[in-house]
Amino acid sequence: MILAVRRQDWHDALAGVRVGEDRIVINVMAGVGNDDLRRTLGTNAALVRAIPLPTIRERRSVTVVHPSHPEVNSFFARMGGALPVADEAAFNVLSALTGTLTTHYTYLATLASWAADHGIAPDDADRYVRGLFQGVGRSLGDETRSLGRLAADHETPKGNNERIRTTWFDPANVDALTKALDDLLADLA
Repeated sequence: MILAVRRQDWHDALAGVRVGEDRIVINVMAGVGNDDLRRTLGTNAALVRAIPLPTIRERRSVTVVHPSHPEVNSFFARMGGALPVADEAAFNVLSALTGTLTTHYTYLATLASWAADHGIAPDDADRYVRGLFQGVGRSLGDETRSLGRLAADHETPKGNNERIRTTWFDPANVDALTKALDDLLADLA
């Protein structure tokens, strides 16, 4: 059984629902811990939190799970992979990272919009940005190199990439991103 309800609605949606102890419940509700869910459902059934991402429909999503459960791990392994974590604190850290997905897309949309503002046809700008980042994104499959190493490998010293990275991704922006993630993590815990 998979429970997928928005965090603000879960109490009302699950009020009165009872789950047999022979069931496995996969909790995909962001910010809803298994202890709270167990009390609401009044069950001792196996409860496993999971973070399936949109690419699960393409069977390319690494899904974080807690606690590890062989049947749940096997299910998500077929969907792109399972990443069991040791505790709910680690689960919440990785859950907070999922809050950055639309930021990434908005970053790309901003790049395309900037190009369009400088005379590139919007469809061409969109196509170019998509192609640029799809190609670079494939390098993420090379797990022999750290993310920092990948960045360095795509950057010429004193080149265009270094200039944008050091100008835009300065200590103030790093601090702002870190604070946003910390605030989200506090809300998820």
